[in-house]
Amino acid sequence: MIQDLNFTVPGQPIGKGRPRFTRQGRTYTPSRTKDYEDLIRSAAREAMRELNQQPAQLPCTVKILAEFEIPKSWAKYKKEAAQANKGGYKPGKPDIDNIAKAVLDGCNGIAYEDDSLVYRLEIEKSYAATFPALYVTVIFDE
Repeated sequence: MIQDLNFTVPGQPIGKGRPRFTRQGRTYTPSRTKDYEDLIRSAAREAMRELNQQPAQLPCTVKILAEFEIPKSWAKYKKEAAQANKGGYKPGKPDIDNIAKAVLDGCNGIAYEDDSLVYRLEIEKSYAATFPALYVTVIFDE
């Protein structure tokens, strides 16, 4: 029986960047994106090691909660409202789909054989009550 996977990536969530091109026409992934996907990969690998599991070949659901740091320049009332998830204050950049791409690519070959096995994706952005982080849950179907 395969257990569900839960892991946390501490720090400000980062979305997957656009591919860049060299003068010779080759494409490459920006280093900031690569570094963040490596953080996701190592957190997922550690969680899989703790569960003593291999990458699954089952359909799965991925749930992502991206919690961002509240801007220091905001007024106290705004910070309190954002922390309490009231007043309609939601993080802007990065785009939610780019966060999802970074997570799905980071878990590829570690949590699941290929991200084509992900058939459902739930993702939310909010401001962190304590510290910014990315919380990921992978739920495997049996």
